[in-house]
Amino acid sequence: MEKKASFNPLIKPYLTVTIGFTLALTIVGLPFALIWFCGVGQWWSNHYFHELDCVLTDKSLRFRKGILVQVEKTIPLENIQDVTFVEGPILRHFNLSVLKFETAGASSQHQANMELTGIIDAHEFRAKILEARDALRNPARAQALALPHDAVIETLATLNRIEALLTELSSYLQNKK
Repeated sequence: MEKKASFNPLIKPYLTVTIGFTLALTIVGLPFALIWFCGVGQWWSNHYFHELDCVLTDKSLRFRKGILVQVEKTIPLENIQDVTFVEGPILRHFNLSVLKFETAGASSQHQANMELTGIIDAHEFRAKILEARDALRNPARAQALALPHDAVIETLATLNRIEALLTELSSYLQNKK
């Protein structure tokens, strides 16, 4: 199984606005904010968007981003403790959300957190990540959950027949006494 995440194109104006306003908040950054809003920000966010990549496999989650400096992270699924879904008023305005990953074995000071911003259907992707993690941790349960619906119904019908035969046998034995 390999599931590739799609990113919402609205991440481009979100990045342009948030980085531009962050630059504008400082006196030193104000001239850079003007340059940013005059076109550099749109150019940068467009290229940044096209470099975003996230793939969920059976054993890991790979994420790549960056323009000049490419960052690629791979998190083994067995190390994922929790996936947090974050959505604030600015993110909601751009129809975006953030997935934050809490991993095992990383100290709080040196933890290399991974955040994914702008994944389309983030709730569904989060569920797939947790499902793949659970399947990796408990393969027998995952196999049982993967049974076709008809097989489950057939198994239940067989169990009901066995129960009926046992009840019949029990009443037969009671009548014999």
